[in-house]
Amino acid sequence: MSQQLSPKKFLNLTGYQWTCILYIAVAVFCWQLKYFRHIDNNYIIFRTSFYHFRDHINLYLNYPKEYYDVYIYGPTFTVFIAPLALMPEGWGFFFWEVGNAAAFLWAINTLPFTNRIKTIILLLCAIEFANSSHYMQFNPIIAAIIILSFTMVRRQKEQYATLFTVFGTLMKIYPIVGVAFFVFSKNKVRYIIWSFIWLAVLLCLPAIISGPQFLVQTYKDWFAALSSKNLTNQSLTTGFDWCMMGAARRLFQDSSIPNWPFLLGGAAVFGAALLRFKQYSSLKFRLQVMCSLLLMVVIFSTASEHPTFIIATAGAVIYIMMQQKPFTPFTIVMLVLLLVVTGLGPSDAFPKPARVWMQNYAIKAYPCIIIWFKIAWELLFKDFMTDKLPAGTKEEALA
Repeated sequence: MSQQLSPKKFLNLTGYQWTCILYIAVAVFCWQLKYFRHIDNNYIIFRTSFYHFRDHINLYLNYPKEYYDVYIYGPTFTVFIAPLALMPEGWGFFFWEVGNAAAFLWAINTLPFTNRIKTIILLLCAIEFANSSHYMQFNPIIAAIIILSFTMVRRQKEQYATLFTVFGTLMKIYPIVGVAFFVFSKNKVRYIIWSFIWLAVLLCLPAIISGPQFLVQTYKDWFAALSSKNLTNQSLTTGFDWCMMGAARRLFQDSSIPNWPFLLGGAAVFGAALLRFKQYSSLKFRLQVMCSLLLMVVIFSTASEHPTFIIATAGAVIYIMMQQKPFTPFTIVMLVLLLVVTGLGPSDAFPKPARVWMQNYAIKAYPCIIIWFKIAWELLFKDFMTDKLPAGTKEEALA
């Protein structure tokens, strides 16, 4: 008689495995919700970029007959999206949503924590992941690229760390912060060599779709589009500019407040933290640097919007959960704010007047800004050599 698989064994999954299934289920739900109702505009922008690039059509103009809004990614993104663009639209969109979930799950899985801590991290990031997935955005992959750039340096796999950093930067500028992990590399010469190799390869790779001449023109168009986008983002009422500078502009109702003092201050604080060379041997210090960067690419960017905050929330939650006592009065308050204000603030969970008020004052950004200041203070003054990670963390010293 053949042995049958009992229901108990069939459903005998760990909490971590069920959480991973939850992410895939959210991705699939958002796919069917958007695709079958024909409200998949953002994915159409991504998919169409391949065909525009192939046909030598400027990627950065308005095409109202095809989609609303504009494309703002680099020409290298067209190589990334090409396999999905060549599929039937429904299948390409399906793998786009599931791929974002899989990339984020992979990145969190590479962190040196126990599965229990990883499960809590994923659950606390679930609302923001759903936000990004609902908007069909690329941001979970951006968060994954930054995390993987860190973990590959930690594993002394500079060839992969630099691949993630360079490829991500040439698609969307945010992952350029991964260059900071160079200071933690045990093989700095190899890191530099592989960076130049990947830069040369990936800068030229889109030419296989468009040819070299149009590729050069597209890079020029991209930089022009980024400059223009940065200026148009700075508003007192739009769904962009939800960052530290934008919060200040909206608080004082002065759109002329410049970005540079904030950017210079953030860079100075972060640079000063990296001068604490003796702290490099602490894995907790290095992880906290990664968390700081995940937050900084959002709270110091005028392009920050509702679905971007999966990147910042990941940094904030990882920081909280890597403490020996993660649930202190301060962190409990911050987690509530992250879940309610940052996660649900701009959604239908709040009445329209509250949503408008939150948008007009960039309230969504405030919890992430507060946590970044705490992280920055500790990176500057805390002695990480005496501060341990939670039990079960795979610690190692950096030579």
